[in-house]
Amino acid sequence: MSGYDVDFLAQPLPLPVPAEGRDLTQLDSTHFSIGFDVHRLLAAFTAVNIDGAQLVDLGRGDDWHLDARIPADQQTGPEVYARNDLDRGHLVRRRDPVWGDAATAQRANVDTFAYTNAAPQSSAFNQKPELWLGLEDYVLGATEASDAKVSVFTGPVFASDDPLYRGTHIPQRFWKIASWVIGGELQATGYVLDQTALVAKYRRDADDSREFAPGDPQLGAFRTFQVPIDDIASLTALGFGPLVAADRISRATLGAEDRWIELDSPAALRF
Repeated sequence: MSGYDVDFLAQPLPLPVPAEGRDLTQLDSTHFSIGFDVHRLLAAFTAVNIDGAQLVDLGRGDDWHLDARIPADQQTGPEVYARNDLDRGHLVRRRDPVWGDAATAQRANVDTFAYTNAAPQSSAFNQKPELWLGLEDYVLGATEASDAKVSVFTGPVFASDDPLYRGTHIPQRFWKIASWVIGGELQATGYVLDQTALVAKYRRDADDSREFAPGDPQLGAFRTFQVPIDDIASLTALGFGPLVAADRISRATLGAEDRWIELDSPAALRF
């Protein structure tokens, strides 16, 4: 499997680098790579190359499978998602690496259904067709990049107070960075999505015995923010190399009170 291509864009763009002393396992799949944290049983980051001009429209399927490259007890598997309203949320969105010739596109489609590419997400978050799920489409359309190429990095924010549920700490927030090149210049934007209110109920499930019905209780919607990539680096203990300098909104251009821009529609995005 070729994995994420550092030279996919017109400017080299390396994978995120974990802080010193932090060990992540790199898993290469078709057109994307995963930096997997076996201690958290989830990916710390994913990185995918998207070629908008070669995307292939394939049926979704639902062939979730454990990743043979990681021991089963070191990844969050199907038992965490049973009898509750937690979805197996794709980190690399299913359709993003599905491009190229028919065989390659089909292989990429299957690869996205590995549990190492999933994280527990509230169904209200994962199934609602809002900005977060279509962010890559908005970026492809808005950047006016002549080659229609975007590289996207995504992952959970690991926090010490994430609810522990069936042996897995459920992330309360997720991050995403989209990057592209225009006129030979690297461009990037960063985002954070907050599902804290939607997963708070799992904090009460200390004995792992309670079952949750979908929608029980209604705790409010998720919130999406466009944020400086510097802030994502601080939240995740990951180094993003040239992405920080390429950020379309940086700390230097924003006041402290408006550094995180809440988004309620594509029109609020800043490119």
